[in-house]
Amino acid sequence: MNDDESVVDEARSVYLRLRSVFGGIGSATLRPRRKRRSIEGESQPFGSGRDPATLGETLTGMTSTLGWDATLAQGELLSAWEQIAGPETAAHSTPTGVEDGLLRVSCDSTAWATQLRLMRTEILTRIAQGYPAAGISNIAFSGPGAPTWKRGPRSVPGRGPRDTYG
Repeated sequence: MNDDESVVDEARSVYLRLRSVFGGIGSATLRPRRKRRSIEGESQPFGSGRDPATLGETLTGMTSTLGWDATLAQGELLSAWEQIAGPETAAHSTPTGVEDGLLRVSCDSTAWATQLRLMRTEILTRIAQGYPAAGISNIAFSGPGAPTWKRGPRSVPGRGPRDTYG
């Protein structure tokens, strides 16, 4: 048996398998039709439950089905930071993201970071009341990063410029 015959035999077997699975000419006579039974609670034409759903209901159902509720609530929380923290506080702080229930907030100065740490319970209470689906359990406030002497054109091996401080 050469390669051409084996390819034809394989194609024929695939065709016959697909024909038996999906049907074809003469397949209707092989399987008799079953009578459809009415299922309890099944919708009927012109019956109750046949009204179209509103767009809001459809989107709410879709987001809960896909598991987007927490992600959307977190996005709403980040965009509503000014209402949560207050306008003056929001002018000096910016939420940067949410990781595993931890809201990270970057502040303009270490003084603002310290002030917001003192307000942590009040801010967490507002978040829990306004955005319970966000799943925020804690907040981390950070000030601006300090300059480093480890890299750059003025770095030196060893203790560097700090050894002249006393």
